[in-house]
Amino acid sequence: MSNSLSNEAFINYEKALSIGKKEGKTPLVLDNILKEKNIVSFNEMPLGLVQVPMELVVGTKTEGRANAFSKNFYPVMECHTEFSDKWIRLYQSHIEEGIHDPIQAYEYMNRFYVAEGNKRVSVLKYLKAATIQANVIRIIPPRTEEKENKIYYEFMDFYRLSGINYIWFTKEGSFAKLQRLTGKIPDFVWTETEKDNFNSVFTRFTKEFQLKKGQNLNITVGDAFLSFLEIYDYADLVNMEQSEMHEKVNKSWDEFKLLLTDDPIELQMTPMLENKKNFFMRLIPVNVPQQRAAFIYGSTILKSGWTYAHELGRRYLQKMFAGQINTSYYEGATEENADELLNKAVEDGNNLIFTTSPLLLKASLKTAVEHTDVKILNCSLNTAHRHIRTYYARMYEPKFLMGAIAGAISSNGKIGYIADYPVWGTIANINAFALGAKMVNSRAQIYLEWTKVKQKNINEKFLKNGVEYISGKDILTPVEIGCHFGLYRAEEKSPLNVAMPVWNWGKFYEQMIRNIMNGSWKYDDPLDDKKGLNYWWGMSAGIVDVYCSKHLPIGTTRLIALLRKTICNGDFNPFSGILYSQNGIVQKDKNKSMSPEEIINMNWLAENVIGSIPKMDDLKEKAKPMILLQGVEGVE
Repeated sequence: MSNSLSNEAFINYEKALSIGKKEGKTPLVLDNILKEKNIVSFNEMPLGLVQVPMELVVGTKTEGRANAFSKNFYPVMECHTEFSDKWIRLYQSHIEEGIHDPIQAYEYMNRFYVAEGNKRVSVLKYLKAATIQANVIRIIPPRTEEKENKIYYEFMDFYRLSGINYIWFTKEGSFAKLQRLTGKIPDFVWTETEKDNFNSVFTRFTKEFQLKKGQNLNITVGDAFLSFLEIYDYADLVNMEQSEMHEKVNKSWDEFKLLLTDDPIELQMTPMLENKKNFFMRLIPVNVPQQRAAFIYGSTILKSGWTYAHELGRRYLQKMFAGQINTSYYEGATEENADELLNKAVEDGNNLIFTTSPLLLKASLKTAVEHTDVKILNCSLNTAHRHIRTYYARMYEPKFLMGAIAGAISSNGKIGYIADYPVWGTIANINAFALGAKMVNSRAQIYLEWTKVKQKNINEKFLKNGVEYISGKDILTPVEIGCHFGLYRAEEKSPLNVAMPVWNWGKFYEQMIRNIMNGSWKYDDPLDDKKGLNYWWGMSAGIVDVYCSKHLPIGTTRLIALLRKTICNGDFNPFSGILYSQNGIVQKDKNKSMSPEEIINMNWLAENVIGSIPKMDDLKEKAKPMILLQGVEGVE
């Protein structure tokens, strides 16, 4: 060994020692951590030889080994000691031929604690090595309700499939989402090629994230990467050049900021009042460029009542602003062709785009990030993004009124309810209907059935249970014939319709156009750049309502008119007072009303509902993509 190499090693030990003294403290000690957390019973699982990221090596197994090192494993023992001599020889050996012997370590909560090989860790940390080989034993803590513990158990499931330990998240459900967004089914085991591809993509993303000082955000690189995958397809990232990755990370930065808060959504519950400045501006003739608005439909007008309702809104908009706006529509959008249709809409000169299905959310966001001069709104609920806005309607308000109608006219109190997807908002609709029925009929029972579950004959079940009235689909398509929609009496040949909910999407679209034309669009935008805007308007805004049949008793009609008025005036919330679920009380305070966030995320059924929220395995395959995007908690 040459003197020059020996001198170099000594000089580098002095440098490492200087860093260690400045850094201070000592590495974490696993034994102490387990003692502090009162973890005396745990399982050990040998993981074998593992490539461990150096940044995850945070401590030692026992306290005695820690005293020779600073917090980040730099040496703190003076020069010309036995310790320094061994460190220097190890440094020289690594420079000449590399360190090949694996260390011995324990893994706890995806952090690694050295049992043997501390000086090897110290030398490699000083030399900025990315990883180190280790024979690892995993310490598995007991399950708890703590968030970190739940995330760790999710990580272990992901690690079993992927063998990847260098990505971490701060939100529950993220590891399963990563598995899905990389194009893999839940139990798919990753191949070596897929691991290499992922490492390449994540490493390139990490480089750009850190160049933008992402480490200053209070999120992990994994959190930001998952947000990135919600915009761009993973398959496109695998072969993406670094320069393009740089550009797309910069464009997506505002989306990452939303991850800084646990409450990233600002709900606008009613249209904002136009301020005086905008009012006087409208009195002065101004040149407002003609708006071109495109509607992207997730189905066709003839096949989908949902699409037909939005098409009626488009036609209303075209009529209201004749000569001031040009509208067009694109049918049959899917997750596969949505990018193409949205790009076509942009190329056709549209400066405003409405996408009318949650399944089009990702394509909407990607297009908005790439075309910041185009305003894009997606019809979905409980979704936070800065580049697009989302909109939906509080259908639970009309459903409450329909429940009250059903409860008032039912002779036996047995009422059917047909739902489709167990997504955000749907559970509130069911419960509002049930509460409305019980308000006027204490014996009312709601028999709940789902159209998107496997192998069920809904009509037979209703007949068997003696159901008298049924709340069915909200709207028919132009080609459908029959009366099985809205609230109807269950008669085999000619059901009698007594009420129906109405989606007046044209009212919403009209307000959006007015906001753009009078300059108030920008005033809707949250002042906090860590929030996304969701429009969630109700009956008071005119975008949902109930139409009652002339066959209803006059007293029932008057009751519904009164209830409608109190809801529209904000004097009554269907989810106010003491509330009971199938499993017990959910709201104890008789003077309290549920918040909009609590209503959206509702995952329980009212006590007078007979039925359950289906699990993922119960659903038809075609329904699962929607559930993965918008499903309520508990649908797994």
